[in-house]
Amino acid sequence: MAKLKTKKAAAKRFKVTGTGKLKRMKAYKSHILTKKSPKRKRNLRKSTITDATNVKTMKKVMPYL
Repeated sequence: MAKLKTKKAAAKRFKVTGTGKLKRMKAYKSHILTKKSPKRKRNLRKSTITDATNVKTMKKVMPYL
């Protein structure tokens, strides 16, 4: 069987934690920041765990994680 290719766009956006969960950065932090409160922008800096509904798809596009 041929080797599976990793989707590089996904590989750059997701990392695997020690327990095997997928970690990602939050969205909505790139532009139109003037109307967002400092607290909201500060919370958008943090990473979060990918939702369980998306994990199966992400594991498929990144088979060698």
